[in-house]
Amino acid sequence: MGLGKQFALQLAAHGYSVVLVARGEQALHAVAAEIAERWGVSSEVLVADLLVEADRQKVLDRLVSDSTPIDVLVNNAGWGLSDSFHESTWSDEKNHHDIHVSIPLQLTHSVIPGMRQRGRGRVVVVSSVAAFLSRGAYSAAKRYWVTMATSLTAAYRRDNVSVTALCPGFTATEFHQRMGMDVTGVPRFAWLKADRVAKTALRQAFRGRAVSIPSLRYRALVALAPLIPARFHRLDGE
Repeated sequence: MGLGKQFALQLAAHGYSVVLVARGEQALHAVAAEIAERWGVSSEVLVADLLVEADRQKVLDRLVSDSTPIDVLVNNAGWGLSDSFHESTWSDEKNHHDIHVSIPLQLTHSVIPGMRQRGRGRVVVVSSVAAFLSRGAYSAAKRYWVTMATSLTAAYRRDNVSVTALCPGFTATEFHQRMGMDVTGVPRFAWLKADRVAKTALRQAFRGRAVSIPSLRYRALVALAPLIPARFHRLDGE
């Protein structure tokens, strides 16, 4: 589960009951058991493929529940496309766009009204430093959330509600392996630890930060990105 698991563990460590959502039931129950053993915190397991409308509706119903409201929503689902734009299928491109843009937008849209009514709420959307580079559909999707998070946080700050776009660089999870990306040439110093990325994101989200870029090295990259010709923008999979 990678970064998603780290978010769940760290929220549980701070006393939050968590709702775990993913496609793999066995992995979800393993995380729930770890949370219960380490912190005695209860977890709900919701097995769902967000690309399946019926499954997504189950998640939406849970997000708007008044009985046990959601104070923190983490939109973490996603993957990268290994094929070039002209080689990928339309189905792959559409699913990629939906999982990175349309679906987190729908989930965020559903939870914001209740957060505003309660006068508290944080949404974290896992974006990427690729948002500041020019690497096709992945960069475009991630840039969407930098813009949206900035806009929504400004709009709802008075309600104590914020949206944070988390923009990490290469993070040590299974992300790259699943997409078949060769990362053997990535230097060791470029890698971030998933637990530290999640910790930074949550700390800055609770401070109402719209954009979170973990580590000085990636903040420097983002600052320099406008000066780098697009043909050298190679970070297309983190």
